Amino acid sequence: MGSLTVRNLSEDVKKRLRLLAAANGRSMEEEIRLLLAAGAAEAPVAAQANARPAKPVPSEAAASQILLIIGGGIAAYKSLDLIRRLRERAIAVRVVMTRAAQQFVTPMSVGAIAGERAFTELFDPASELDVGHIRLARDNDLIVVAPATADLMAKMANGHADDLASAVLLATDSQVLLAPAMNPRMWGNTATQRNLARLTADGIVTVGPNAGEMAESGEAGAGRMAEPLEIVAAVEALLAPQAKPLAGKRIVITAGPTHEAIDPVRYIANRSSGKQGYAIARAAAAAGAAVTLVSGPVALPAPSGVTTVQVESARDMLRAVEAALPVDVGVFAAAVADWRVAQAGEQKLKKDGSGPPKLALTENPDILATVAKLKAKRPTLVIGFAAETEKVIEHAKAKLKRKGCDWIVANDVSAEGGAMGGDDNAVHLITASGVESWPTQTKDGVARQLAARIGGFFSRA
Repeated sequence: MGSLTVRNLSEDVKKRLRLLAAANGRSMEEEIRLLLAAGAAEAPVAAQANARPAKPVPSEAAASQILLIIGGGIAAYKSLDLIRRLRERAIAVRVVMTRAAQQFVTPMSVGAIAGERAFTELFDPASELDVGHIRLARDNDLIVVAPATADLMAKMANGHADDLASAVLLATDSQVLLAPAMNPRMWGNTATQRNLARLTADGIVTVGPNAGEMAESGEAGAGRMAEPLEIVAAVEALLAPQAKPLAGKRIVITAGPTHEAIDPVRYIANRSSGKQGYAIARAAAAAGAAVTLVSGPVALPAPSGVTTVQVESARDMLRAVEAALPVDVGVFAAAVADWRVAQAGEQKLKKDGSGPPKLALTENPDILATVAKLKAKRPTLVIGFAAETEKVIEHAKAKLKRKGCDWIVANDVSAEGGAMGGDDNAVHLITASGVESWPTQTKDGVARQLAARIGGFFSRA
């Protein structure tokens, strides 16, 4: 009868019932049963006498509602302070705890601070009366996973749903914020970094981890969970009304290397990872732009919400870019090979003792200059990239003039700089107005700053 009652109620009434049940520490089924009993007996006082003392119903005027998923790591103890800090800011907090998390903090302590019971089981008859895990996945403005363990990140990246936390994360369409926490070697493991790349491409945001001493004696490095106030700041930034400075704009972005065939098995290429171009695509899409990403061969997942076109050679890339026009902005971050073999071998070239083959090279099309000098369909803003190993700003200024583009983003890709293939970048933005040197930051940070700069360009236009 309880389930029939719930299904026939309006969404507004169901929401109020959930709040009332949570405030009283009861399931919805218990709450409905008590309400029906009180009405049938026409003796509300008697019905209330058998009920547990009711706590105040959470205010519906709370600024926001978040779902906090606590993973099983020593950093779980910080979740208690995190809940308190969030509630101080009028943010209502509902909590899901993994089984491992309960080895570090108890559901009772979490529930006492959150103001309602913590959810722990996927197959909980009380909460599953109205498909509880789906309700938890949807009835929130944001999901925060803190600590986000390596195991939880792996489940998320691969779509597992074998417990309440992973089922909720798979069923949600809310923004998700991860606060990773694990041993430095676990954080640096190839599998964890591969999972992180997949999650980032899916639009999941991270805060931390920080570097420092770990709980284990003698262990130090990147892997400490961000402090509660850092996580709160990230939560507030995500809950704030999101400006979409590039809404209505169309952008084409190139990324990665190109492969120029020598024969069917060999090619000319460079060390570009594509990470910066992919980060720009994500940032532009988050800023509201319709993004087409033309990507050379990379080992990165396609960004969520972006139209990705995979290509091999410079000529392929140029054709794909031309097909994407007209657009408002062109960002040419790809490291396009300057040269290709004039006549690639139809069969694999053999080493026969007569010395290396003579490879005649010919120049590849200049994609940046071609688009920048178009008479028709030229983007309003054309941005090139200059990967330099010396005289970075001097060479970038010359490139800006030679190519005919509007801006150049220049960086040092020498081995000492670590930008080529790495996760951090230090760039200089060269425009007709001068040079802006940005601080060293993650490639996602560079991408967000560039997207904001593009948005500023159009707001002043």
